[in-house]
Amino acid sequence: MKLPVSFLCAAAAAALSFTAQAQTVKPDLAKGSAVYAQTCVACHAADGNSTTPANPKLAQQHPEYLVKQLQEFKSGKRDNAIMKGFASAMSDDDMRNVAYWLASQKDKGGAATDKDLVKLGERIYRGGIGDRQIAACAGCHSPNGAGIPAQYPRVSGQQAEYTASQLKQFRDGTRKNSVQMRDVASKMNDREIKAVSDYIAGLR
Repeated sequence: MKLPVSFLCAAAAAALSFTAQAQTVKPDLAKGSAVYAQTCVACHAADGNSTTPANPKLAQQHPEYLVKQLQEFKSGKRDNAIMKGFASAMSDDDMRNVAYWLASQKDKGGAATDKDLVKLGERIYRGGIGDRQIAACAGCHSPNGAGIPAQYPRVSGQQAEYTASQLKQFRDGTRKNSVQMRDVASKMNDREIKAVSDYIAGLR
């Protein structure tokens, strides 16, 4: 049976209205805190400032980015068996509430530790590597590492070990959920990855 165009238009309008209403519902930070305490605190610390070098700091991260990553862990687009298990148990509301709660937490920052590489890291972060067409990190993640809400994640103060591991995963194709990052990381060697990761750890 062929449905009239007016019916299809009305259905589409209703769907768009529902989506818009969902987007305007305020996140419940209390529920986000509770879900975080039950699910995330062991690896990411009580306030999202992980002290484990292999685990990312999540405090003050853009909530849209966090929701996207949780959804992609759940769907398998971003492959991580541990995170898939946790994300699969979370509803869309859980993800949103946790993400906005984390965004409300204060990032405690970090520090660069490799004096020999920090200058190289700064050059790559701020200016890229022109002869190999490696874009400057600052172009998307901003000069101070704050990122751009809803587009690019905050990276300032991030664990150097975690950042390096993600760049290597983008480079070797293990992490597949960003074409931009895959293209950048595929042109970087281990020394450059280590340098820029250490520099990012000290960004304010």
